[in-house]
Amino acid sequence: MASAAQTQPGGTESLTPSAVNHILMEFVIYFGRAVAVFYPVYLTGYLGLSISWILLCMLMFTWWQKNRRWKDVRIDSAIDLVDNESHIISSELKNTLQMASWVHFTDVEKVQWVNKVLEQAWPFFGMYMEKLLRENIQQTVRMSNSALKMFKFTKIHFGHKPLRITGMRAYTHEVDQREVILDMNIDYDSDVDIDADVNAAITVGIKGLKFQGMLRVILEPLISQAPLVGGVTFFFIRRPTLQINWTGMTNLLDSPAFSSLSEEAIMDIIASLMVLPNRMCIPLIDQLKVDEMRFPLPRGVVRVHVLEAKDLVAKDTYMMGMVKGKSDPYVTLRVGNRHFKTKTIKESLAPKWNEVYEFVVHEAPGQELEIELFDEDRDKDDFLGKYNLDFGEVKREKEMDQWFHLEGVNNGDIHLKLQWLSLRTESSLLNESNAGLSCAMLAVYLDNASNLPKDQKELTVHHKHGKHSKEARLTKKNVGPNSYVEFTLDKDVQKSKVAYTSKNPVWEQGFNFFVQNVKTQQLTLQVKDHEKKSVLGSLNIPILRLFNISSMCLDQNFPLERSGPDSQIKLKVTLRILTEERPPPKIPVSSPSNVKQQNRQVKAGGNAAAATPAASAAAATTAAATPAPSSGAPVASSPGLPGVPLDGTNKAASPQPRRNSFLASETSKPSNPNMRRYDSHSLLSENSIASSRFDLTDGASFPQAIRDHQGSFGEINLTVRYATMRNKLMVLVHACRNLFPCSDSGTDSYVRIYLLPDNSWRHRKKTHVKRKTVKPVFEEKFEFDVSLEDAQTRQLDVSVKNNKMFRKRERTDIGMLMLDLSQIDLVKGASDWFELTIPGLSRSTRQSHF
Repeated sequence: MASAAQTQPGGTESLTPSAVNHILMEFVIYFGRAVAVFYPVYLTGYLGLSISWILLCMLMFTWWQKNRRWKDVRIDSAIDLVDNESHIISSELKNTLQMASWVHFTDVEKVQWVNKVLEQAWPFFGMYMEKLLRENIQQTVRMSNSALKMFKFTKIHFGHKPLRITGMRAYTHEVDQREVILDMNIDYDSDVDIDADVNAAITVGIKGLKFQGMLRVILEPLISQAPLVGGVTFFFIRRPTLQINWTGMTNLLDSPAFSSLSEEAIMDIIASLMVLPNRMCIPLIDQLKVDEMRFPLPRGVVRVHVLEAKDLVAKDTYMMGMVKGKSDPYVTLRVGNRHFKTKTIKESLAPKWNEVYEFVVHEAPGQELEIELFDEDRDKDDFLGKYNLDFGEVKREKEMDQWFHLEGVNNGDIHLKLQWLSLRTESSLLNESNAGLSCAMLAVYLDNASNLPKDQKELTVHHKHGKHSKEARLTKKNVGPNSYVEFTLDKDVQKSKVAYTSKNPVWEQGFNFFVQNVKTQQLTLQVKDHEKKSVLGSLNIPILRLFNISSMCLDQNFPLERSGPDSQIKLKVTLRILTEERPPPKIPVSSPSNVKQQNRQVKAGGNAAAATPAASAAAATTAAATPAPSSGAPVASSPGLPGVPLDGTNKAASPQPRRNSFLASETSKPSNPNMRRYDSHSLLSENSIASSRFDLTDGASFPQAIRDHQGSFGEINLTVRYATMRNKLMVLVHACRNLFPCSDSGTDSYVRIYLLPDNSWRHRKKTHVKRKTVKPVFEEKFEFDVSLEDAQTRQLDVSVKNNKMFRKRERTDIGMLMLDLSQIDLVKGASDWFELTIPGLSRSTRQSHF
């Protein structure tokens, strides 16, 4: 290809006919606009009309422009409603009505037959619960505290309103072939009536409660013999919601000061039994291990970086609300029954926390990260927004670093970085960090203990005499202690539930700990008495002991120290190495130089195919003999050509410079006379404009500042999707960031788009110019009238340009991007930040991705 600017022997540059045509075309358009604006003013003065006519015309034009803009907004809103009708309607219904989940999600079934079964069996369920409360729960309450020894249920009636399942979703293809997973949305609006006597003077009761939550039921393993299912496991992925109407003395708990306390305490009890990582398990065959059902190894670990927030709502006011202040924001993070709180940033609407938290993930998809922002106050903290993120997205993406818009408020965004860490057993993958991050995870399953001493007195007597005391031998019944187990790993302390009056307690609970240093840390275990807090036995397990075992697991009875001679505790301790997984391969973004070179070859028709081997050899010889540019600029490698290294070390096989690059303008010479036809068209020729993308300085050299730039050329945020109902390809240009600064005050930038191979001036799309900024926000939408099949074969040519016209004969590109639409699911759409490059100039190592 001939370059747009040719160097004369004297060292001066001359414009090619193509560049002259483009300059003339732009000048004619510019002159026509000037005439259209100033001629009416001149005509008014020439005819001696009043200046009021000009003002009237300007007023009418302004009114028309405003009305037109409002009309465009209404049309765009209607179009968006048509394109996203189901999503908008479902979101509006979800916000305004409490509808069943099968209305919102198409894959959730309306299981009326299950509700009919529950309605028929509900009286018998009430009889079973009455027996359970009187025989088991009543005894447990009496033993929990000496003040409740007279506790007794006087009335138990579970009402006439049965539990309802508002929707059920079955997972079969997404899971293992030997299991079935069911998610059931439970809604229990009950007329339950329960009364109890604490003592002769105090009566408590419940009359009505509301309970909502999603229960996950896992049927595994599927077997080839009756009952076809080895066991049933059920649990709540997230904490359910509970509202209770108290009666009797517990009416005090209905007051605002106590209601949250009482319901939170009950929810904590439910969470300790049935909210992940806790599960309820029912084995149906003898061969199934209960510990593997109740406490399987987690799916992975998610590391959450709470970085910053912006545009938060100002909640602090002064002078009786007349003066708006700022907020004192903090963030709460909750996954199941595990929650954290960040530090509070005083008086800021754009706080920066830069804190890291780690969560064990048992079910992905399913478990969610619940984020809430509050403004800290002396009385009650004000709500600043919330956001829920399913860990299934993090597991799929492996790493997410983006802004999330807060829900429940008008404005506000939070910046999070999330990493998925897999659990491995290879010791070579251990990577300890000096920043305090975890390198491993420790899973502990606490099964039971045996032969515990009753108290510290019995332990002291035994150590002194070496045998049981006479009082103990003569006692007819030796009641065991109320014991629990306390685990400690550095500052992380976790406690088990209390096992009452047993020397052989059974806990069957699981715990997880994060390990920062395998060599120095150790797990400390203490069995304690619930009332006296005295130690009944202890055990230390160094983490290095597990690390040196090939399976990194210990499953055995451990003898207790500072306890009885036969006191033991059964544990299963498993160590797993945390390993960061790389994100999946992203959609490849073609180099603009390769795509444009292919388009020129397609346009050339059979000329390239008709070239003789001798001509090809001569062209190769000419290319090899072309000297390197004296300016010292690096030669651009061509990733699209096989056998050519990316670092350009293969000098003999270096590809021809791109026509629109500064190398082509300085070094390349037209070797084929037929190529001059692209530069010899008339001013009205469409091909002459198409050959250079309608850019005035296309083919000229880049400015010296861009050639000397060593970093990235910035990023652009695009959304690409196909509107099937309108049969149009939609391209939304949101914003750019970190653009190349063309001056001290920033850059006057705009975005130009072509849908290749349509690259004439009639097909060009461009945004408005954003002045004096390197982070322009456009938020403009462009439409291309193509079919879906045709769009999937096209490529999107995007260029960010500096708006400097008639100033220098230099290229205005400050960043380019080529998207291959065949690699994108256009119906679903894709939105992301893309790396901008200058072919032959960019030294950035990052790649654009979805």
